[in-house]
Amino acid sequence: MKDAQVRRIVEASLMAADTALSMDRMMQLFEADADKPTREQVRNAITSLQKECEGKGVELRKISSGWRYQTRPDVQSWVARLWQEKPPRYSRALLETLSLIVYRQPITRGEIEEIRGVSVSSSIIKTLLEREWVRVVGHKEVPGRPALYGSTRQFLDYFNLKSLDELPALAELKDLELAAHPELDLGSRAEEKSSLKVVAESGELIDSGKAGR
Repeated sequence: MKDAQVRRIVEASLMAADTALSMDRMMQLFEADADKPTREQVRNAITSLQKECEGKGVELRKISSGWRYQTRPDVQSWVARLWQEKPPRYSRALLETLSLIVYRQPITRGEIEEIRGVSVSSSIIKTLLEREWVRVVGHKEVPGRPALYGSTRQFLDYFNLKSLDELPALAELKDLELAAHPELDLGSRAEEKSSLKVVAESGELIDSGKAGR
């Protein structure tokens, strides 16, 4: 198959898909073709499409689960006006809980409560699970076998990350104002990963993902 045709198919597929497409998923598009392209051809098509986006309001970005077209950050505030409803806001408690899960995973609800010094509302855990930002990754071998929570690929995708390694160091995460919250001393793991890269305002997390899709 000629490169130009591969490029057109990849472009159309990325435009039509409602989720990011991995390399394996894109290769599946050509399984029934006798003259199917190589992975190198598909990679070259992606690179060409990325270059074509330079200077435009959209970009073709690689995230955890694959590639997707999305609006660039500098135009998202205008694109967001397409949706009349206000973006959901999340409490500081939810933000702190999510941060601890990302830092200390796998971690139990009891361990989160011990670090924060307050109980974790069931609604917070439910919201994080429903958003598919966290999941149960196992159970701790102690009496009661409490669930262990960890972050998900959906969490990475939502915040435009390829992996947890892209998260900033804890020292850079000024929005959480950790100096004013000593209960959030996350220990040595703080040097390994940050909690999450979000926009925090007045103690609330703003859901800005819609504009980034």
